[in-house]
Amino acid sequence: MTSWAGRSAAEIAAAVREKRATPREVVAEHLARIERLDGRVGAFRTVRAEAALTEADEVAARPDLGELPLAGVPVAVKDNLAVRGESTRVGSAATNDTAAAADHATVARLRAAGAVVVGLTNVPELCVFATTEGAYGTARNPWDLTRTAGGSSGGSAAAVAAGMVPVALGNDGMGSLRIPAANCGLVTVKPGHGLVPAGIGEGDWFGMSENGPLATTVEDTRLLLSVLAGAEVARGARDARPSIAVSLRSPLAGVTVSRPYAAAVRDVARLLAGAGHPVRRADPPYPLSIGVTAVRHWTAGTAVDAAGLDPRRLARRTRVHAAVGRRLVAGVRRSDAREALRRRLEPFFAEHDVLLAPVLARRSPVAGPWHERGWLRNVLVNASYSPMTPPWNLTGWPAMAVPFGALPSGAPCAVQLVGRPGSEATLLDVAERIEELSPWRRTAGLPA
Repeated sequence: MTSWAGRSAAEIAAAVREKRATPREVVAEHLARIERLDGRVGAFRTVRAEAALTEADEVAARPDLGELPLAGVPVAVKDNLAVRGESTRVGSAATNDTAAAADHATVARLRAAGAVVVGLTNVPELCVFATTEGAYGTARNPWDLTRTAGGSSGGSAAAVAAGMVPVALGNDGMGSLRIPAANCGLVTVKPGHGLVPAGIGEGDWFGMSENGPLATTVEDTRLLLSVLAGAEVARGARDARPSIAVSLRSPLAGVTVSRPYAAAVRDVARLLAGAGHPVRRADPPYPLSIGVTAVRHWTAGTAVDAAGLDPRRLARRTRVHAAVGRRLVAGVRRSDAREALRRRLEPFFAEHDVLLAPVLARRSPVAGPWHERGWLRNVLVNASYSPMTPPWNLTGWPAMAVPFGALPSGAPCAVQLVGRPGSEATLLDVAERIEELSPWRRTAGLPA
């Protein structure tokens, strides 16, 4: 009997299209793996076992089965995106449990492509923080169960890294795809503004939040992004060699990058230079004010999402975060800080095609009840380990996390690739070259 858990989405879809596997057997095997493993990992808020099997049979009966790019592929969806027939709790006891009447646009595109939604994944309350824990459980890194999977797409990343699904849907407002992907050894891309339908929360955090894929291969990342975008994200010319700027500078003053993440960037730079890419050291001209700009948008976005919720049912850290942001919403809406940042960074990307930088400054915090701890402690922990991702939400430009190497603990390490608007295909091409030159282990070897 062929085992489908641990296979890529592209492999599964090809097997289903060619009638070498049925959607039901593929989905059933992944559901069984979820049942065995998720008690330790904490990836899912809810699992749609019966509904998923029914939907798998519906996919099998589709007359266009042989043309579906995600035929029979089990997917997990982050619990801030509507899935028809399921509640959307956004990690909070303050939200209601009314079932969604319709799918979010991205979920609808996945289903139209033949994917089967097996469950909704855990997030920190209102998707605010870079660790995932709260009313519905704690998402742990399958490579090191003592550590958080990251956030806020932590449950989606944990599900993929544990082989419970081959791919998952998440989103990224300050790094919420790239942070857990880096922790869990996955590939992800935060698309540039406008490529993929957003519609996240009450205003997409002023347009900073984007939906995107979490996967174990660049091929699957490209496949899912194409489905989400509604158009193929094609490969570039095989002999193309985009220029690479290498930077280890943290955008946040006073935060340094730890040795494993810095070493990963240097090693990838050498690898790409050896493959013929023009590579040179160059730091983006981050303004000193970028940390303040990021915090203002981060807290104000939370305030907008928390409006109308009972503050007594919010965790203390969320309540304080929203209270800080309420004073800032009007100013953020009037601010031209993001446009000024884009103007400041555009000359850098006119000179360099791709920025290669760390995706994290240090390894993720220990998994635990961070939602019960103070607001300032949470903010400081988030800022010290994940200061590298927010600039590219502020600009709205595409950015990726790509696995490379390992931490001293044996958990995966990673690098970040960033490009100018519209450069998603270029970033994926560079990531594919890294994968060819230095393949990574795709899923954690959790004992069943």
